[in-house]
Amino acid sequence: MQATAEVKKILSYYEGENPGVKGKLCQMLMTGKLAGTGKMIILPVDQGFEHGPARSFAPNPAGYDPHYHYQLAIDAGLNAYAAPLGPLEAGADTFAGQIPTILKVNSANSLMSGTAAKNQAVTASVDDALRLGCSAIGFTVYPGSDAMFDMFEEIVEMRKEAASKGIATVIWSYPRGEGVTKEGETAVDVGAYAAHIAALLGAHIIKIKLSTDHLMQPECQKVYSEQSIDIASLAARVKHCVQASFDGRRIIVFSGGASKGSDAVYDDARAILAGGGNGSIIGRNSFQRSREDALDLLGKLTDIYLGKA
Repeated sequence: MQATAEVKKILSYYEGENPGVKGKLCQMLMTGKLAGTGKMIILPVDQGFEHGPARSFAPNPAGYDPHYHYQLAIDAGLNAYAAPLGPLEAGADTFAGQIPTILKVNSANSLMSGTAAKNQAVTASVDDALRLGCSAIGFTVYPGSDAMFDMFEEIVEMRKEAASKGIATVIWSYPRGEGVTKEGETAVDVGAYAAHIAALLGAHIIKIKLSTDHLMQPECQKVYSEQSIDIASLAARVKHCVQASFDGRRIIVFSGGASKGSDAVYDDARAILAGGGNGSIIGRNSFQRSREDALDLLGKLTDIYLGKA
């Protein structure tokens, strides 16, 4: 399939990358019902690691089976499916070539003590991604954690290796830890900072949370006021985070967050579209629903990004 003018424009922003990485980005951008539009919907299923199996899959027990998620992403016409090593290996042969995959190469879990620095363990390798035919590796960093510099150094090395082997990098940039208040985790100044950090670390695709209008950093409150930075609406905050991602020269997608009603999910997508974001990476709000309801929700999200709803 020939890349569209919009996809070619996006790829042109990655001036330092080799054809392998650009090819993988093109593969994701040219897959599914949003192919060629520059918009993306990705299904991430790493919550079993993060929250445990029951909290993740008991609401829809079909989700205990990794094949379920592969098939959901394919049938919904999504751009990619992201998961840790085990789930991808469990379906890699059956679904080979049917959906671009992203190997999540580090993970945390909810059994960690509350006194430990917020961190994630490296649980897979670039060679695993190459062996499984993945389009990208995915890596979480926690800006604000006392362990963040170790995480930054880990992804810089893994990104370098991945790029040398023609594999793209997606960075989950989630403010969390000792330097960030609970309210600050979704503050717009911190969210924009997190997006910028991911871009600085070399992310080809940036994943962040949607922001509130809270400003956590005292130094930023004066700047936002003096420069009249618009953060009043969710669309304006999305636009600000896109601007922080090299003024839109990096693909940025927004997390679906905790489970919520369908209308809230749709409102988020409309704000992402209006703010110039590239799309949604939506896990629990899809796979915790029944298959029928999930396909309906993902279909409506697709229509929103196509400007049809």
